[in-house]
Amino acid sequence: MVSQQTQEKYAELALRTGVNLQKGQALMINAPIEGADFTKLVVRKAYEIGAKDVHINWVDDELTLLKYENAPDEVITDYPEWKVKLHDSFVEDGAAVLNIRSTNPDLLKDIDPSRVAKANKAAAEAMVNFRKYTMNDKIPWSIISIPSGDWAQKIFPDKSKEEAVESLWEAILKIVRVDQDNPIAAWEAHNETLKTAREVLNEKNYKKLIFKAPGTNLEMELPQGHLWKGGSAVAETGVTFNPNMPTEEVFSMPHKYGVNGTVASTKPLNYGGSLIDNFSLTFKDGKVVDFKAEQGEEVLKHLLDSDEGARRLGEIALVPDESPVSQSGLVFYNTLFDENASCHIALGKAYPTNLKGGSAMDLETLDKHGVNDSLIHVDFMIGSNKMDIDGVKADGTTEAVFRNGTWSLNVKGE
Repeated sequence: MVSQQTQEKYAELALRTGVNLQKGQALMINAPIEGADFTKLVVRKAYEIGAKDVHINWVDDELTLLKYENAPDEVITDYPEWKVKLHDSFVEDGAAVLNIRSTNPDLLKDIDPSRVAKANKAAAEAMVNFRKYTMNDKIPWSIISIPSGDWAQKIFPDKSKEEAVESLWEAILKIVRVDQDNPIAAWEAHNETLKTAREVLNEKNYKKLIFKAPGTNLEMELPQGHLWKGGSAVAETGVTFNPNMPTEEVFSMPHKYGVNGTVASTKPLNYGGSLIDNFSLTFKDGKVVDFKAEQGEEVLKHLLDSDEGARRLGEIALVPDESPVSQSGLVFYNTLFDENASCHIALGKAYPTNLKGGSAMDLETLDKHGVNDSLIHVDFMIGSNKMDIDGVKADGTTEAVFRNGTWSLNVKGE
């Protein structure tokens, strides 16, 4: 069994490196009820650091499922105003937000996808202001994961629930570097590595990226003034934080009108408790004009129909195949982990911070720069050890960025 001391190291890493909690700052935590013991460790450490207030929004998969199975549509599509005010009050006060994820990937597999889509859209519309604070890095925020029984057994189906949870704990702790003597120092070094990679790409200033792999032949224009980010971020207050733990990516934004060709998924996508697998999307002038999926095609259709921007891209992220997540050999059925195993793209809203001056622009100005807007932001994996990527410069010259799933560029500063 993972010791309490090890879990405390993870809790401290989430607070000091994840959200970088400051003395006198409030903290909002979204956490699974199944992870109550770990969450209490986080709360205790938060107060030790000097948090002025810690609020928990508990999530219970069983209650979520019961609601979808029994509640009328008018309840499913009504996102309570009190929840909106609660979240807004914390972020407007400059609070940090920590999300602890542990969802069963098959939770809603038997629920009508249209009900899930309506609920997701209602929540996204209601939480627009809250999302501005996170997607523009106005506040520090972070996402981590802990095991749950159902999730662990999805990954390790041949093990008992207890053994599966233990195995998943071990995998998570290794991937997020908690198995090292000083995880915080390990993350500082890791962030420097990602910083070097993004600086190399920003210096290259590619006009276009070309992706080729089995099932994928895609050309992607990048907006003028695009920026590559990755690893740590800096909030408006000047506080450095890590939005995702783990993270192995450097990412930017595609031009919303400049994507053409076909791309195939390489890992399952867990969307709202339902799996979409072995799917492909065809783009013309930035918009999905055709799609197919061996599993979850109806779920994918509802996702693409969320709003006008849902059929366009908001993110491109580059991840080498030698990432610790990929090398684990596991499929996590959890986007936080699976997206850090391979290159990925995201349908929906782009991060304004990926454009020079983007955080200060209104939606109309962002659109003129090719920045996509949507109620959704859903990452899915397209990379593998068979992925080749070329970068096209402004003068039309082309050079290798990735070959066989790993960097061709010198991104390690060697």
